[in-house]
Amino acid sequence: MKKGRFSGAVINKMQLKLPALSANEGMARAAVAAFCAQLDPAAVEIADIKCAVSEAVTNCIVHAYKNRDGWIYITASLLEGRIAKIEIKDRGCGIEDVKEARQPLFTTDAASERSGMGFTVMESFTDAIRVTSKPGRGTNVIMYKAFGERGDL
Repeated sequence: MKKGRFSGAVINKMQLKLPALSANEGMARAAVAAFCAQLDPAAVEIADIKCAVSEAVTNCIVHAYKNRDGWIYITASLLEGRIAKIEIKDRGCGIEDVKEARQPLFTTDAASERSGMGFTVMESFTDAIRVTSKPGRGTNVIMYKAFGERGDL
């Protein structure tokens, strides 16, 4: 991630706390997309946000809490320059090796039908992503999406 590219002043912000239930993945996706809509992005840009948020939230539900109760904390900020900053964090089991976890096809659950492409998908639908994690304390994913000018699309 290029330092400073996504450092504009916050012009609006929302926070959401949801139980880590698969039923809430759609709610999280829709809420963040609706919030970002105030920048009047193109439909494809909103679709990108929805996909990235879905992957991050699904990671919390499936991996962070591993079938136990927990919370997903979502903060979306709109920054100067038509940039969305989306932070999704949990207080779950954390990730031992973030660099390894970000490799395509890596999974901690080989017995499942999971593809190990969550972080790769998030990266492909955003302009920058930062992942920090502490084993036993949780994971924090921050994604940035720069929206084009409406006349540029």
